[in-house]
Amino acid sequence: MAKPKRRYICAECGGVSSRWQGQCPDCSEWNTLVEEAPETKFTAKHDLSSGGRAIAFESLDSPTKPLNRRSTGLAEFDRALGGGLVPGCAILMGGEPGIGKSTLLLQAAAAIAKTGGDVVYVSGEEATGQVRMRAKRLGLADAPIKLAAATSVRDILTTLGKGGAPDMLVVDSIQTMHSDMIEGAPGTVSQVRASAFELIRYAKETGTCLVLVGHVTKDGNIAGPRVLEHMVDTVMSFEGERSHQYRILRSLKNRFGAVDEIGVFAMEGQGLEEVSNPSSLFLSGREEPIAGSAVFPAIEGTRPVLVEIQALIVRLQSGATPRRAVVGWDSGRLAMLLAVLESRCGLSFSTAEVYLNVAGGYRLSDPAADLAVAAALVSALADKPLAADAIWLGEVSLSGEVRPVAHSALRLREAAKLGFKRACGPVDGGQDVKKLGYSDVGGVASLVDRVMASA
Repeated sequence: MAKPKRRYICAECGGVSSRWQGQCPDCSEWNTLVEEAPETKFTAKHDLSSGGRAIAFESLDSPTKPLNRRSTGLAEFDRALGGGLVPGCAILMGGEPGIGKSTLLLQAAAAIAKTGGDVVYVSGEEATGQVRMRAKRLGLADAPIKLAAATSVRDILTTLGKGGAPDMLVVDSIQTMHSDMIEGAPGTVSQVRASAFELIRYAKETGTCLVLVGHVTKDGNIAGPRVLEHMVDTVMSFEGERSHQYRILRSLKNRFGAVDEIGVFAMEGQGLEEVSNPSSLFLSGREEPIAGSAVFPAIEGTRPVLVEIQALIVRLQSGATPRRAVVGWDSGRLAMLLAVLESRCGLSFSTAEVYLNVAGGYRLSDPAADLAVAAALVSALADKPLAADAIWLGEVSLSGEVRPVAHSALRLREAAKLGFKRACGPVDGGQDVKKLGYSDVGGVASLVDRVMASA
């Protein structure tokens, strides 16, 4: 039998070559030739274009069943999920070790079980005695949860198949699960992918709400193959510093709700407690005005959260190398703001160390925080406190202009509700909000003049 000929197809232009080479002879692109599997008699005989069952197509306007969500018993958890658990959904929750993932899921599982739901909690990392000790500490020892310690996916699915499908299945964690259909130790790429696929398939077929706990890498990303995040319906991140009291549950992907919604919790002796007003948590301890402190109304999904931005300027002796330290914000954006203040306003930061901190360990990625950071920097440099009842919002461009931001009305309403009297932002950015005076800041030069003239 003649040996099938190999062909190499260019991924850019589709050119065909009989041998592999670094550069495509047709489009001159490098490393784009990919070997095409030759067609054999086996593949010709087992052609996938026939022999299967016909698929029924539906139109986009076909009636669908409404989503009947189930509450987790924790309003902040429901908010991050977009309203609650959807039957048949698959949720992947990641977070640093010791941040409180197991505690949160145990509290949610106990709340569902106490309201008549059938909940199964499978722990692959801890023994059942350790989980019972945590439940006793949280005051949840009487919750009718079905608890097991297992790592075999086959054993788990076989046991679940003997009875009715549970309403909620928690697997802690997916990196400890293994399937005997795949070779390799638990935690490897193939094992994580195969174990997650079998568990997700079971959830979709039975309508069980599946929650998978995932480990994270040193960079904070969920460990394992990236395809794991594509397989699930919702990806959630449980964030926070263990030295701080608060925890933030953030939705990174959600097929049944809005993305970037957050739930805020506080770690207490009796477990995680919900924080219905996170702004009061991040603004605590502001009794006296201090130079270098500015309040910024951030937006997380649909929730406004007021946070305090703190700046500190330390003058150095001539010749010393200044340091730039940032906690909770982008260091590159701080360098850009310092350059704009020096170039457009004539301020000098080259001989000073600059320290920037978002109070409470909160992390900001909103460009609307530029004006608040700039106000904190100028206030610290001039050693003049900003008004304690004022908030700052606006994006600063390289030309020194202050640009409008999204959801400004929502931000201002939250500030007015918390007792703030003034707001400073871009021109035409103010809304008709009662009890809140709005002042336009056209550029950073106007900001510097306003801060320098303050008492």
